[in-house]
Amino acid sequence: MNLDRLYKIILGPHVTEKSSMATGSNAQVAFKVSKDAKKLEIKKAVEILFETKVNSVRVINMKGKTKRTKIGVGKKSDWKKAYITLADGEEIDFSLGIEE
Repeated sequence: MNLDRLYKIILGPHVTEKSSMATGSNAQVAFKVSKDAKKLEIKKAVEILFETKVNSVRVINMKGKTKRTKIGVGKKSDWKKAYITLADGEEIDFSLGIEE
């Protein structure tokens, strides 16, 4: 798997109240991933990019919401979310590179 593909798999962290609660208790992290990504690709991408050990990956296909506008009904794009369970003692620090 080449490095370009790894950078295209993980689109960013998905930070919500539910994902924040999972981070504290179960050492889980939620990511927004590309729609064509497979579980093994996601696992390898997280292990290589963040230099951590991954125990498991759960993937959810999220349906885009429908929105009403003045013109009519529109629909947001469907997307994919992955819950990554890290090994014991592992963590991902998203604050790296941020200067205070």
